[in-house]
Amino acid sequence: MIRRFVQRMARPRQPQDWRARVGGPGNVGRMIVRPERASDRPAVRHVHATAFTTPDEADLVDALRALARPLVSLVAEADGVVVGHVMFSPVALPAHRELRLMGLAPLAVVPARQRSGIGSALTRAGLERCRDLDVGAVVVLGHPDYYPRFGFTRADAFGIGCQFEAPPAAWMLLELVPGYLDGAGGTARWHAAFDAF
Repeated sequence: MIRRFVQRMARPRQPQDWRARVGGPGNVGRMIVRPERASDRPAVRHVHATAFTTPDEADLVDALRALARPLVSLVAEADGVVVGHVMFSPVALPAHRELRLMGLAPLAVVPARQRSGIGSALTRAGLERCRDLDVGAVVVLGHPDYYPRFGFTRADAFGIGCQFEAPPAAWMLLELVPGYLDGAGGTARWHAAFDAF
């Protein structure tokens, strides 16, 4: 899965102005972002199963939910239906175990609601939740024309490598605390649950 994940995340996306489209034409009703509940699990699995071509992301969510702590798991709900999901899980810098980092993955929106700002809303809410948990930085392996809108920049500028082979432009990092990674470096290790995929 990791090879397919890296290829998919590094694929360019079409630019979009999410601010103009959230709640605009074609988006009927009110969308809220909230923490995932146990009762949301089948709906979250459905979101990932419809957004991706294999069940790998849905299986990864189940594995992280069972094994990773701390964990940020948020859903987007529109008209009472879960239409999107994002998860943040621990990432380690082995030489700097005192640092608190999280990784953003996976992020999914049901196909009928993609490109409507739901992914952006989930990402922003998840980053705020990470701040609340005193996380100092967040990494993502993703589209280099999508994640910079949230403040992500290339991780190699911080001396932080990725355990997976990935295009440098797709491996990004956001310091939630300015200067948090000063003097740090090394290879970031995603939660062990990723190793099974």
